[in-house]
Amino acid sequence: SVSAGLDLPGRFLFAILTLMTLIANLVFVEEAVYIYRKIPSSRRSIIIWINAAAPVIATTSCIGMWIPRATMFTDFTAGIFFAVVIHKFLLMMIKECGGQKLFLRRFENGHFKISTGPCCCCCLCLPRVCITRRTLFWMKLGTFQFAFLRPILMFLSIVLWTNGNYTLYNLSPKGAAIWISCFVGVLTIIALWPVGIMFRQVRTLLTCKKIIPKFALYQFILILNHLQAAIINILAMQRIIPCAPPLSSSARGAYVSQQVLIMEMFLITLISRVVYRRRYDDLEPPECTAEEAVDSKRTP
Repeated sequence: SVSAGLDLPGRFLFAILTLMTLIANLVFVEEAVYIYRKIPSSRRSIIIWINAAAPVIATTSCIGMWIPRATMFTDFTAGIFFAVVIHKFLLMMIKECGGQKLFLRRFENGHFKISTGPCCCCCLCLPRVCITRRTLFWMKLGTFQFAFLRPILMFLSIVLWTNGNYTLYNLSPKGAAIWISCFVGVLTIIALWPVGIMFRQVRTLLTCKKIIPKFALYQFILILNHLQAAIINILAMQRIIPCAPPLSSSARGAYVSQQVLIMEMFLITLISRVVYRRRYDDLEPPECTAEEAVDSKRTP
């Protein structure tokens, strides 16, 4: 713990950030109770998982802030949890369309546009892929592989760390950290690709379900938890973030990353409560929607 070495402003900052983490968890618990009572069981667990992403990251960051030696474990925990959330978000978009069977019936003559980020956003010449049960399976597999393989890689990292072969800030080719990090990065890109493809396909249909702000929140959590943390760590390794005894540059970078994440995840938790707090009724079949539109035009 570092509380003994803090001055009065430092203790005040730690207290405020801890209070924000506590409030974020209380807001999530209240939202989970609402979801459990108001939302059908087929979507309940998926939506609770997605809503838990920001509070879990805030909690792990708070633990890492108070116990610096646990930073690697808290970062791994947050990373593993968000890997599952990526898979759950893809499943949520399918569920919001009425489930896999209704999704395939709605888009039986449609095509997936695969020239989208983060893999193939520049490859505009790629052909469109027919929407079938097989392509849907491969998209689910694309996100599931990340949720399955990332915990294995994190466990391997911890084993190597206990043996002295893994150092988080050692990015030399002879170290294990650079290779595991690159492999995790490739798996992350592969997992994000199906989510982007599916979002482009259903965003018009699910506008009434607020899918665009939900996707934006998901993207914010992804960028802040991965890209922002990576940038701060690089700045710390390059000594751009100076050391402040007894904290080294790397330790100060970790502190900055954790404190900023707590504030950002607190805000995202509050916004998520607004975006997800609604009833989730099944979408009307396309033919019924078309008939209702015709009837509304005929009504004087």
